[in-house]
Amino acid sequence: MAKVKITVVKKMANADLVEQYGKQVVLPCDRFTEGQEFVLEKPAKPEDFCSWAWADIHRDITILMFGGNLPWIQQPGTGIACCTDGLRPVVFKLERLD
Repeated sequence: MAKVKITVVKKMANADLVEQYGKQVVLPCDRFTEGQEFVLEKPAKPEDFCSWAWADIHRDITILMFGGNLPWIQQPGTGIACCTDGLRPVVFKLERLD
């Protein structure tokens, strides 16, 4: 099983959706920092990783760890995934480390 590196590449706050649907002011996620990295040796949630984000990206991580590729991504062994928080999503780059 290959290692996979998770890199936080982008944090967003969708101000228009927050204004229309949010109950309060919503800022970008404070759990992650752009450029932050996690290296996984097994398909288990890293300590201090957001459980909601993990639930959204762990399938792609598992595919990469077991040698698969994501057919919609140009570079083999790489993925782009995000948490499904529509008001303040976080985008992650996933890279298989051979």
